[in-house]
Amino acid sequence: MTLHAIIIGNEAKKPLHYVDSIKAIRMKGLEDDRYFYGKGTFNKPQLSQNVREISIIAYETLEACNSRLETDLDFLDLRRNLVIRNLDIEALSDNIFTIGSAKFRIVRTCPPCRYLSRQLDVDIMLGLKYIGGVRATIVQSGTISVNDEIIY
Repeated sequence: MTLHAIIIGNEAKKPLHYVDSIKAIRMKGLEDDRYFYGKGTFNKPQLSQNVREISIIAYETLEACNSRLETDLDFLDLRRNLVIRNLDIEALSDNIFTIGSAKFRIVRTCPPCRYLSRQLDVDIMLGLKYIGGVRATIVQSGTISVNDEIIY
């Protein structure tokens, strides 16, 4: 498993962008990301924030989603933070895993939502059904970079 892309955005509902390297801060998220600053769409008091630190999706998901929807979406459109090649969710689910010098733990699935469907004007709930990725918390702060191996 390898980190293919890191994606962040500064504000809710605004375009996201790729970065090559970033600091993952325990109990906060990815430095400079909207959720790090509490500016994400789902940063609401009634929602558990410990599941908002990191979102992860498999590299292979984009092709499957585009095939289902007959679209040409980019990883930026899926609005997940980390894209991992050959992601083995089962292997990582009960383990703390390392990317770069940071450590993570999966806390729940990250199913697609109506918000994303409205943003993209496509049925992303169908496109990402059962393949929407996972959410993780940062167990130990550190720096992660594109092409880092995932170790568990």
